[in-house]
Amino acid sequence: PAAKAADHPGAVKSPMVGTIYLQPDENSPVFVKIGDTVAPGQTLLLIEAMKTFNPVPAPRAGKVTQVLVKNTQPVEFGEPLVIIE
Repeated sequence: PAAKAADHPGAVKSPMVGTIYLQPDENSPVFVKIGDTVAPGQTLLLIEAMKTFNPVPAPRAGKVTQVLVKNTQPVEFGEPLVIIE
């Protein structure tokens, strides 16, 4: 499934190696969930790398159809994170 997701035209891929955070802190709601409509530049999730939290923005407007990662999951460069259609 990850290989297919990587080829999807709406795939948002990881710009770096790090750890995924789906919400700003454990008491806050997730940035996006399946079914949400996002605007260009809207934060989809955070990637923590070297103790720095880096937002991953939506590259375009659309509807989130898949969230391919889990909270605190390690990710590699280029790994698909979210599908926006």
